[in-house]
Amino acid sequence: MTTPDDSQLVFDKDGVRLTVEDAVATVTLTNPAKRNAQSPALWRALTEAGRSLPGSVRIVVLRGEGQSFSAGLDRQAFTPEGFDGEPSFLDLARGSDADLDAVIAEYQEAFTWWRRSDLVSIAAVQGHAIGAGFQLALACDLRVVAEDVRFAMRETSLGLVPDLTGTHPLVSLVGYARALEICATGRFVHAEEAERIGLANIAVPADELDAAVRDLSAALLAAPRDAVVETKALLQGAVGRSYEDQRVAERAAQARRLRDLAGLGD
Repeated sequence: MTTPDDSQLVFDKDGVRLTVEDAVATVTLTNPAKRNAQSPALWRALTEAGRSLPGSVRIVVLRGEGQSFSAGLDRQAFTPEGFDGEPSFLDLARGSDADLDAVIAEYQEAFTWWRRSDLVSIAAVQGHAIGAGFQLALACDLRVVAEDVRFAMRETSLGLVPDLTGTHPLVSLVGYARALEICATGRFVHAEEAERIGLANIAVPADELDAAVRDLSAALLAAPRDAVVETKALLQGAVGRSYEDQRVAERAAQARRLRDLAGLGD
């Protein structure tokens, strides 16, 4: 395992590596032999990554080693033996509703912190992003994809539903009807369509993926941090507010910015 000379390794375990270089953190899925298939241990490591970020970090890049971003849940979860040291999903299904709800809520924590208002998260996605992999890409604020990307929500074909926080951002990005069609059919969404319908911000040839993410990160870092934080919070809340409530929120946010610029902040 290597990291760039000017990057600090924070941790590397359970298929997740976190490095930090100045204001940019990179979270890398590190099991390319399994197409970065996901497991409860990996989800706990992703949650830890979010909790381990230094306060100086403004951008978090999520990427996967190898040919695929993440091919989804490791099917070993559905075998009677499950993963070493973990209850199998079959065992979990036999538990109480409250216990099962608590376990799923814990898994979801790996997918929730990417939209913190003090960060901008970018998923750099190549190859397969299926099921849990698709939902992990959706957890980020922005998605830069390689031309070989293949998104698919395959949970319904397994008799399940997407439960790792992916349904809300998917509907927000593409609308209810298209989200339903994508989820219910489990079909692939390729790069051109992903960019056209709003799933992807940028689609580039695979050999340009890293450069495109670097360029986007630099552009995001060019604006003052507090202005970006306030703007992100405004946009995140816009869907749940009326037009008039959003006007009020804009005024309040701008007043805070003006006071800070004038040196009159708290």
